[in-house]
This record gives sequence, C-alpha cells and structure tokens, in this order.
Amino acid sequence: MQTLPIPDTPEDYCGTTYAAKLLGLSVGTIQTLVEKNELQAWKTQGGHRRISMPSIRDYQKKHNMLMSPSEIREHRLRVLLVEDDPVTRDMVRDFCNRREIPVDCTAMSSGLEALIDMASIQPDVLIADLNMPGVDGFELLRTLKHSAQFQRMTCLVISALSQEEIAARGGLPEGTIFMAKPVNMQWFNGFFTALIASRKLEHPAP
Repeated sequence: MQTLPIPDTPEDYCGTTYAAKLLGLSVGTIQTLVEKNELQAWKTQGGHRRISMPSIRDYQKKHNMLMSPSEIREHRLRVLLVEDDPVTRDMVRDFCNRREIPVDCTAMSSGLEALIDMASIQPDVLIADLNMPGVDGFELLRTLKHSAQFQRMTCLVISALSQEEIAARGGLPEGTIFMAKPVNMQWFNGFFTALIASRKLEHPAP
C-alpha cells in the first residue's frame, strides 16, 4: 500500500466497502488490489483505509468497465443504509435493490464507515439504526445535521428503541422519520414510491 498525500476533499477518496460496490468486487479483492498497488490507498492514524477515487476510475478504464459510478447511479435514488444487524441490513438492502423503481442502495455496518464515504456517495436518503457500536445512529445524525451538504437529505431511522428511550438520549434531529422495528416492508414500498414521485415532480424529465 502506497503512502499518498491526503486529498483536498472527501469526494477524492472512499472506504473499502464503497470501493467494492463501485467495482462490483468483494471487500477482500479490494484489499488485495490495494496490496498489489493496483488501487492507491493509505491508512489514517486510526487505521482506517482510504482508497483514491481517481485510482478507482483508472482501474475501471483499464479493465473496460465502461460505466462510471455517476453514470450507473444517474437518475437513481441514492440510499445509504447503516445497520449493524446483518439480517435486517440484508433484508432492507435486497428489498431496495430488487425494486423496479430506480433505487441504488449501499449498505454499511457502522456509523463511522458511513461518515467516511458520505461525501463520495452523496445519498438522497439515509436509513440508519440507532443502537450500533462505536459511532451510533444518534451521533451519525447529529454530525450530519451540522453539514450544509446534507441538509436536504431525507433521514429515516429504524429502531427497536421506544420514543421515551430516544428522548432520554437527546432525541432525533428535526425532520427525522422514525419507523419501529421489526421493519415493515410494505411501509418501505410506500415510502420509496412517494419519494420517487416527489423527485419526479421536482426534476421533471426534459
């Protein structure tokens, strides 16, 4: 793994999970490509790997991956799912990505991982659990609330916590949508259908 200067903006790098999604490869394969210097990367002082977005684009060109990440996701609702429970995470991600409506869902297991890739993904919708180790959903939402870049992002919380427990931990930022676990997939269907319809009204086709 090469030692590289830290990019000027967060859009110039991403984490291992998102790099794997962009290239359609496993996380293990991404790590191997980094060790072979086929992808340029470095580690932060905390030991978290950052991968150069330009090197990802170069890899796509080298291997004739004609569609860039932006082309793949153009006109699709970008969803970032942050959930540490693998069963819930897989269920919601598979539901999103199998829908006929244009939704592109990236799933992550920790709030820290989400913060690393937030600028690269630029999600339209954040779906987050609240109880997670490390950076939990509360901290994730409060951090994003202070960023002007994500003020228009729709935030949906899915949690087994009661309203009283949430209030005792400081509550949720204004405008956050709450859905109690277990996840109601029929509700999700209506949620995304309404979002897509609203987006079409805001950005009508030419």
